[in-house]
Amino acid sequence: MVLQVKTSTYEAKTQEIAKQLLAATQENRSFLGSLRDQMRWDDKLLAWAMSNPGLRVQLFRFIDTLPALQNKPEIAAHLQEYLGEESVELPSALKGMLNFANPDSMPGQVAATTVSTAVETLAHKYISGENIKQVIKTVERLRKDKMAFTIDLLGEAVITETEAQSYLERYLELMQQLVEASKNWSVIPAIDQADGEAIPQVQVSVKLTAFYSQFDPLDAEGSEERVSDRIRILLRRAKELGAAVHFDMEQYAYKDLTLNILQKLLLEDEFRQRTDIGVTIQAYLRDSEEDAKKLISWLQRRSYPLTVRLVKGAYWDQETIKAEQKHWEQPVYNDKAATDANFETITQLLLENHQYVYAAIGSHNVRSQARAIAIAQSLNVPRRHFEMQVLYGMGDKLAKALVDQGYRVRVYCPYGELLPGMAYLIRRLLENTANSSFLRQNLENRPIEELLAPPNMDLSHAKAQRRKEEEGGFFGVADTDYSEEEAVIKSAAAFKLVRQQLGRTYLPLVNGEYVNTAEFVDSLNPSDFSEVVGKVGLLSVAQAEEAMLAAKTAFPAWKKTPVQQRAGVLRKAADLMESRRAELAAWIVLEVGKPVKEADGEVSEAIDFCLYYAAEMERLDAGVIYDVAGETNRYIYQARGIAVVISPWNFPLAIACGMTVAALVAGNCTLLKPAETSSVITAKFTEILIEAGIPKGVFQYVPGKGSEVGAYLVNHADTHIIAFTGSQEVGCRIYAEAATLKPGQKHLKRVIAEMGGKNAIIVDESADLDQAVVGVVQSAFGYSGQKCSACSRVIVLQPVYDAFVRRLVEATKSLNIGEAELPSTQVGPVIDAKARDRILEYIEKGKTEAQVALELTAPEQGYYIGPVIFSDVPADATIAQQEIFGPVLAVTRVKDFAEALAVANGTNYALTGGIYSRTPSHIQQAQTDFEVGNVYINRNITGAIVARQPFGGFKLSGVGSKAGGPDYLLQFLEPRTVTENIQRQGFAPIEGAE
Repeated sequence: MVLQVKTSTYEAKTQEIAKQLLAATQENRSFLGSLRDQMRWDDKLLAWAMSNPGLRVQLFRFIDTLPALQNKPEIAAHLQEYLGEESVELPSALKGMLNFANPDSMPGQVAATTVSTAVETLAHKYISGENIKQVIKTVERLRKDKMAFTIDLLGEAVITETEAQSYLERYLELMQQLVEASKNWSVIPAIDQADGEAIPQVQVSVKLTAFYSQFDPLDAEGSEERVSDRIRILLRRAKELGAAVHFDMEQYAYKDLTLNILQKLLLEDEFRQRTDIGVTIQAYLRDSEEDAKKLISWLQRRSYPLTVRLVKGAYWDQETIKAEQKHWEQPVYNDKAATDANFETITQLLLENHQYVYAAIGSHNVRSQARAIAIAQSLNVPRRHFEMQVLYGMGDKLAKALVDQGYRVRVYCPYGELLPGMAYLIRRLLENTANSSFLRQNLENRPIEELLAPPNMDLSHAKAQRRKEEEGGFFGVADTDYSEEEAVIKSAAAFKLVRQQLGRTYLPLVNGEYVNTAEFVDSLNPSDFSEVVGKVGLLSVAQAEEAMLAAKTAFPAWKKTPVQQRAGVLRKAADLMESRRAELAAWIVLEVGKPVKEADGEVSEAIDFCLYYAAEMERLDAGVIYDVAGETNRYIYQARGIAVVISPWNFPLAIACGMTVAALVAGNCTLLKPAETSSVITAKFTEILIEAGIPKGVFQYVPGKGSEVGAYLVNHADTHIIAFTGSQEVGCRIYAEAATLKPGQKHLKRVIAEMGGKNAIIVDESADLDQAVVGVVQSAFGYSGQKCSACSRVIVLQPVYDAFVRRLVEATKSLNIGEAELPSTQVGPVIDAKARDRILEYIEKGKTEAQVALELTAPEQGYYIGPVIFSDVPADATIAQQEIFGPVLAVTRVKDFAEALAVANGTNYALTGGIYSRTPSHIQQAQTDFEVGNVYINRNITGAIVARQPFGGFKLSGVGSKAGGPDYLLQFLEPRTVTENIQRQGFAPIEGAE
């Protein structure tokens, strides 16, 4: 497949060509230096960003915010907030400009005008036009310079089906207008022809994910179907018009699915012979060489060449951060030299297989382009089969030098309004000002040898960046990455396995034995209530007393069991859960109707609780030493006694596991009473603890009626700790009952209760609405709003209210409602008929209090409720004050940020809350004044991770320390101080004395 030409044979030629190109791109720097003080403001901003990392970050954050700012005083105020930070060293010119007392003042307005004009000028450097008319002007100028083009449409993130349809329509219109304009263009042989073949004059570049708002590798089939329908329309129209279409590559998660969809589609009879289509490979990805080889093999089978655009990749920061947050392997090379080396390897691979592939080499690095030319010359690659590509506004001089040498150069031209184009601008600015950027190094007059040195790196040893958590502290487990096909197959197999076990009977575990019961309850699949997940035996009060006696008997030995041994049981349980991850997730999906990805995340949380509390107990077991001369002082912890854990149905594994293993590792004997609707999953958890080696009587599984068995255990004189998660009503009752001293009780009971929330997200006028809409939809309708942390209120400032509500409604309309098991589902059922009926009552109440902005229909055969959005909801309305626990969202309009905070804090709850804002003072104020246990800034408000976002609230949201945090285990322990006088007859051991 490859012509096995030794890489070294290309090197001399590469150096020779690169030196010629470099000479053509370099200017006299000293002249530039002398002009620096007279430069335009846009150049000054870039120059400052390059020389000052602190300023670079704040300046780019300000530029990101700029399009959302409505007027000059707002711009001036944000300029001061971003650039006035103490950590930012300002150049004197900028310092002088920001020295105004009031954003409304004349100096403030001048500063706002100067900087916003400079940013606009910068944007126009990289964005080829704001409308089609401007773009046509740009491409006609490029053609005059003998450069071809490809047009990319910038726009808001596609988060609604309306936007996906609009994306297609805008491209159809763009192609139509460009082709119309091209009728007046004369043929330029250098770019319109090669080897006697005509090359389409018009080319557009599209992003596959923008054709379907719910594009998701987990739902590969559904995504493929929806995307392919729209792509076929685009390709057919392109053929009619004689335009070429190129498919860009985006985030790593979408790569495999993108390539699979395109390969399948381009083998269809209708498209198989098309050669005017292209795909993209990103060299910063570790598996890109493998992808390129597979693509070439596929093109051999297809028999008709396509273009492969090779780029380095534009989402490096995003990919590394996501992988670190998710505990996944880094998909990108962390070293620029490794990316450069890989780029050269793939360049060689593409050009050595030029009979199957048209190579498009996209780079601003002189060496990378010279390398491609050296290989192409050595192999006599026909001109049709390769071209060079650069981004508009970057590498202009390189492009000109390449054209002058007779090569076909194509300029990638993004176009669109500046507001949605800002994200693109930031990526270009980051690229231009990065220390490792070739463009920057060339500007800095680095020695030619350094600039053109080969990137000598053995890629097999290019190490992934270490994750911060690995360097110290707790390191959680990774969620399943469903962009990997293997994970999707494993998940499907787990469902098959679990379905074979449906309808079995699960009995309570008392003193190490499963006991028969007189009463049973069916646990139903909420997605289809005709399906019985399992039959659960309900404990009687007499059996609950037996369990209590067994716990009392087992306690002395468990209390004295070394902490390391107790922690070992938790670690073994964690290993077992990891090995059964897909199966446990399937049980969660089927018993409580939680969609697959969220169920998988819950399994991770349960495992993390085991590992974290094991490590925490070992830390606490060391105690604290407060010795003084002649006296030892030890501060130590001991177990309290018997813990009763009452767990909820909405996190049936994670919360049940977290509360249970915390009590156990602290040395307490524990009785777990789960919610009736999720007792099968807790039975599975019980099997895991038994297999992990928990002694009999130490842990007991006691499903039963809350009003009978639950109440009995709460009021029992031998109960020391009650750990509860559930409703405010039940939590307050437990708190009151636990406070009453019972006959024979010699201790006060400790209650840990998490009792829900009425959680709000504030969206201010500077918010990134793309981000805010997605975050609110996830937070409000993920798991049908049945999380204690779910968003049930959005408080939106007047200037962005209408735009936000419009997009929120469209984004929610685009969600797929259906069985939790289906990979396409984002909104599944609610837990049972009682919950469904209660939520429907709230919806009816809401209709009397506010406007219905959206009410979606839902399937019949299951406990489904379609998402409902109410707009213009008064802050004191029932639906804005009471916890509904369903897919119902109240949107409230406010005039300013002070009112937004007052409304957010105006309920009895204080669990989670969020703010979408790019105003530093608002973010600062939210951190101090937003009355919630967990405040989230510019992200969704659900999905707290153990030891990263310890979880819990105050006011009537609960009592006790945060789960998954450093104080949590203390609630299950009694602290003791042991003091010993070590003097004998006036002498004592002295440390360090011989």
